[in-house]
Formats: sequence, structure tokens, C-alpha cells
Amino acid sequence: MPEDTATQVQRYIAAWNETEPQARRRAVAALFTEDARYVDPLVDVRGHDGIEAAIVAVHEQLPGWVFRLAGPVDAHHDQVRFTWSLGPEGGEPPVIGSDVAVTDGDGRFDRVCGFLDRVPQQ
Repeated sequence: MPEDTATQVQRYIAAWNETEPQARRRAVAALFTEDARYVDPLVDVRGHDGIEAAIVAVHEQLPGWVFRLAGPVDAHHDQVRFTWSLGPEGGEPPVIGSDVAVTDGDGRFDRVCGFLDRVPQQ
């Protein structure tokens, strides 16, 4: 892997926080393989366009909320898992999730499976 896994995950979190369209597009292209799949309980998308659309949807639904890494990054072989939080900047995050990803061996994510561990009751 060309960079350490923790750095790759930090870049992944930053991509989910990116609001500027061109910068977000570049981040997604750098982080994911062309036909990468991202799936969580709310969405199942493939490719850069699908992943970017999923990120945009989060920003539209929860404006001003930010993702943060919420624990250590654990990795072996081409697999990585980590916990993240999502909430208002500077506030207690009401959403906690975890992702398990598979990389392509060249530092790009090929598959990401997300789980929502804690979500606010509606």
C-alpha cells in the first residue's frame, strides 16, 4: 500500500466532509477504484458518480454535520475497519457507524460496507 492505512482512512473521512464539488470529485477519484461499491443500510452505489451522489445526499439531508474518526483503524491484508461519528461541528455526534473496506492493493478502496451503530430515534 502506498500510504499507511490510517492516512488513507483520514482521507476517506475528509472526502465525506468535502462540500466543494470539484474537490470532492477529485477526492473520490483518488480514493476509490473506478467500479468501487459502497453499501450501507440506506444506499447501495457503484462507481465514482454513485459514491459522490451518496456523499452529496448526506450533506443535503444533514447540512453542517461532519464525519470524524471515532476510534482506532484496524487493518490486515487488504482489509480495513474503523468507527466514525457524524454530527454538528463541535457538538455531540448523534450518529455512530463503522465501515469495513477492501482495498485494491494500490491504496484505493474497492468495496466499502457501512453499518449504522447508533442513530437518533425519529
